[in-house]
Amino acid sequence: MSKLFDSVSLGRYTLQNRLVMAPMVRSRDQFDGTPGELAAEYHAQRASVGLIVSGGAQPSEDGQGYMATPGIFTAAHIAGWKKTTDAVHTRGGRIFIQLMHAGRMSHPDNTQHRRQGVAPSAIAPGDVIFTPKGMQEVPTPRALSTEEVKKTVDDYRHAAKCAIEAGADGVEIHGANAYLIQQFFAPSANVRSDEYGGAIENRARFALEVATAVAGEIGADRTGIRLSPGVRIYGIDEGEEGADLYRYLIPELGKLGLAYLHLKHEGDESLLAEIRKLWQGKLILNRPGRSREQIGDDVASGLADLESYGQMLISNPDFVARLKAGAPLAAANPATFFGGGAEGYTDYPTLG
Repeated sequence: MSKLFDSVSLGRYTLQNRLVMAPMVRSRDQFDGTPGELAAEYHAQRASVGLIVSGGAQPSEDGQGYMATPGIFTAAHIAGWKKTTDAVHTRGGRIFIQLMHAGRMSHPDNTQHRRQGVAPSAIAPGDVIFTPKGMQEVPTPRALSTEEVKKTVDDYRHAAKCAIEAGADGVEIHGANAYLIQQFFAPSANVRSDEYGGAIENRARFALEVATAVAGEIGADRTGIRLSPGVRIYGIDEGEEGADLYRYLIPELGKLGLAYLHLKHEGDESLLAEIRKLWQGKLILNRPGRSREQIGDDVASGLADLESYGQMLISNPDFVARLKAGAPLAAANPATFFGGGAEGYTDYPTLG
């Protein structure tokens, strides 16, 4: 585990260790997308990790899917995020804001505009989502026109610019977990007949255009991307060609010189090993359900350059100190994961 505490270069930065706080939606932000009052304290408490990746921030009004999630496309959002980035930097940390467009995983009741969600195709995910009225069926989305897809690419570019104005060290493009970018990958969500549907190269086009636009705006060395090959949630099925899509996509992303690739991995170990060979840059690996005893294994083996953790960081703001000391880790309370105030957010104790 000791290698986890070594410094590591990531894009234009040198991080103090190889531990990353994974992005997590906490649904404690204002209804207009301005970060909540406790967001700065929450992130600053966890600034001892090498890198914080914030919970997903929508790059546009139509990018919102869940209740009380932050945006990063208005002046108010920039001012709100500045409090968080300043607080993290004061503690010596680094923070990337994740850009997350939920696509079809949205409900009008969760947004200010109350519009139908948008997606590659008008196909409902066949799942439910939490709303102010409780759990509701996710409605069938509206298919984006070709022109709207290109406008959405520009929304990501603008959001990245706003993130840097807000003091973020960089951004992570959310291409995982069945949200908009991965919806373009999957035949179960994308039956388009234009340049964004059909062949693997077409289904990967949106992701590559977004990454190119963001890197062009803020620098590739301040841009990361998160992927989750083979994930099967919210009606996403990447089909028989799923692995081939990533075999095409990852080398193409590699040509951009991005700061990192962040993989959420739950499945095919052989594909993971293949991706490691395909990706020449820094790789952050996230394995949900990892035990305390397994922390550091992927960095030690060389499979990853950094490891990211989620729930362990929720309940252990001093995660790094506990690992170094061999101290026990506190368990997280799932009842306080989403919504609410300080309880289960900023009130987890540190050692001593």
